[in-house]
Amino acid sequence: MAKKNKTPWPTRAVMNQIYEQHLWGGKAYDFYSGFGSHDPTIVEPYLEAIKAFIKSHINTLEVCDLGCGDFNIGKHLVKHTKKYIAIDIVESLINRNKKLFHNKNLEFHCLDIAKDEIPLADCVILRQVLQHLSNSEIKHVIEKLVNFKYIILTEHLPIGVFTPNQDIISGQGIRLKLNSGVNLLEPPFNFKIKDEKQLHEHILEEKSGRIVTTLYQTF
Repeated sequence: MAKKNKTPWPTRAVMNQIYEQHLWGGKAYDFYSGFGSHDPTIVEPYLEAIKAFIKSHINTLEVCDLGCGDFNIGKHLVKHTKKYIAIDIVESLINRNKKLFHNKNLEFHCLDIAKDEIPLADCVILRQVLQHLSNSEIKHVIEKLVNFKYIILTEHLPIGVFTPNQDIISGQGIRLKLNSGVNLLEPPFNFKIKDEKQLHEHILEEKSGRIVTTLYQTF
């Protein structure tokens, strides 16, 4: 059972505000996790890549989705897993997801992944989550990632050469405006892995970056 630290961090208040005020768009929705979770040109090839990896383990993978959002992505993956644990920092969002999505191998938890203990699984999915966090919070998340054999990380990155891991204040924005993006293998994180493989890359229009999904194996 994951342990929840009751002391709030500012990130929880920021993420609540983002969903309450629809700062990522989608005012027609009750909760909306941004175009990256709804644009078919982004979502469909991403899902095909992730499904292919999960299916290669013949329904034996336990998956922990850190930052599951409105679950427009995760709902397509649950049936291919042995167990699917979906986590988000926004309590009202998790309560909503619990009402909408049901499966015998699916469970939802409201946790702050930087501060709280998170459930163990074979594989962790972090889809465009770390890009919104400060370096300090990312370091706290990394301390827990060593417990997962597989990490599927998706990040919005600049096109071409960029300086990785410029620090930001956790919130709505990302490092793109600093010509930066998250790279866990570079300082100050220096995350140690056994192997890596790029699963998918989507180039956004108008040179607004690229969304890259990488599979890391830690042991």
